[in-house]
Amino acid sequence: MGAVTTPAGLAAGPDRKLRCSWGASAAEYLPYHDGEWGLPTADDVRLFEKVCLEGFQAGLSWLTILRKREAFRRGFAGFDVEKVARFGARDVARLLADEGIVRHRGKIESAINNARRACDLRDEAGSLAAYFWRFEPEPASRPRRLTWEALRGMATTPESVALSKDLRRRGWSFVGPTTLYAFMQAVGIVNDHLDGCAFRASAERARRAFERPR
Repeated sequence: MGAVTTPAGLAAGPDRKLRCSWGASAAEYLPYHDGEWGLPTADDVRLFEKVCLEGFQAGLSWLTILRKREAFRRGFAGFDVEKVARFGARDVARLLADEGIVRHRGKIESAINNARRACDLRDEAGSLAAYFWRFEPEPASRPRRLTWEALRGMATTPESVALSKDLRRRGWSFVGPTTLYAFMQAVGIVNDHLDGCAFRASAERARRAFERPR
């Protein structure tokens, strides 16, 4: 009998369960892939954090950001929108001196600007969650089977393009459509665990049970 071939895009973790291959590629990825990525959330703090961190990731790997996430949380007041919105020049200087984070002036200033814009958006929509979940794609627009080949062709989607355009109109920065598609994947607005990943079904069950914010 021939050897069983692992489908493209999947890899076995230390527990021998098949996962999206990136989720088994580093020890730090395992708990993130298994217990966070792709699970739906209506938590404004987490949503704001993810938008900011995806912006910081631009040009870098997510593993770099994940390893620095606790330092980012300390530096950015736990990503409390109102607190970050009050950051000023002293905070920018403090963050530029913080070796635990990505010390990029443009991205730091963008996170502060986006916090101010997020306060306005929250006043308008009721919550960041209510706003972001408006851009959830219709199920019929998603592939029936999510293979590695299909996912590789989805660096952006019409919904992430629309979200990017709307946020830029509102004055946000570092919110390109590729960045925002990664955000949508991470917070469960889409379920992009591949078919064959041991965690795709649990993410889908969580999405079915999730009450969309209004």
